[in-house]
Amino acid sequence: MDVYKTFTSPTAIKQQLTGILNGIMSRKIRILVVEDEAAIRTGLIDVLVYHGYEVDFAEEGPAGLKKAQTGQFDLILLDVMLPGMDGFEICNRIRQDDREQPIIMLTAKTSDDDIIHGLSLGADDYVAKPFSVAQLVLRIQAVLRRAKISIEQQHRIELDTDTYIDTQNLNGKRKDEELSFTRREMDILQYLHTHSDRPITRDELLSKIWGYAKDLDIETRTVDIHVAKLRRKIEHSSSDPKFLITVRGAGYRLNIK
Repeated sequence: MDVYKTFTSPTAIKQQLTGILNGIMSRKIRILVVEDEAAIRTGLIDVLVYHGYEVDFAEEGPAGLKKAQTGQFDLILLDVMLPGMDGFEICNRIRQDDREQPIIMLTAKTSDDDIIHGLSLGADDYVAKPFSVAQLVLRIQAVLRRAKISIEQQHRIELDTDTYIDTQNLNGKRKDEELSFTRREMDILQYLHTHSDRPITRDELLSKIWGYAKDLDIETRTVDIHVAKLRRKIEHSSSDPKFLITVRGAGYRLNIK
C-alpha cells in the first residue's frame, strides 16, 4: 500500500515527468557519418561535435548499413563511394525499412544522372564535394528541422476516381497499381494540396519543405527532381501531367477533383 501511495502521489508523478522531460530535452541529436576518407571523416566529426551533435561513424559500407538500420540516428551523412557497398545501395536498403529516416548524401559525383539516382532512392538532399562546411551545417539543420515538422492535414488525397494518396501511411493507388512515397515526397504533396488554390514557387517549396532560409543562396535541383519523381508515380502520363502541373513563371500546382 505504501508503495502504491508513493507511486501515485502527485509529488512522485511530478518527479517522474520532470525526469522524462529532462531526459528528452538533454538528449543530443545523433548523426551517423558513413565516410571512408579519414581526413574528411575526422573533419566532419569535429564540425558536428562542435555544433552540439552526438556523432558515430563507419568507414565501410556494410558497417554503415548495419549501424543505420538500428534506427538510433536522427540523420545519416552518407558518402556515395564506399568500400564493400556504395552509398546508393545503403540508401536503398535503409529506405526499404524506414521511409522517414533523414539522409544526406555526400558525393564527388555531380552529374545530373548521379544526383537524380541518389534522390530517386529516397535521399533528402545531396552535398557535392568539395563542400562548404557552413553550407553543410545549414543543410543538416534544414533537414533535421523539416523532419520535426508535421503537416497536419487529412489522410487521404483523391486526385481522380482512379488515383488516391494515403498521407498517413505513405502510400496510395493509381488504377490497380500500388504507390509508395517517401516522407519528403508526401510533405510536398501535402503542402501543394493545402495550397491547391494557387501555384507554389520553387523557392517556397525549398523554404517550407526543406527548411532553407528564403534569403539563402543555395543552388539545388532538388525540387525539380522530386517533382519529376512524383509525376512518374501519380500521373497517368508523366510527360503530360494532369495533377501536378507547372504554371509557367509561377511554380507548381496540384489539381484536385
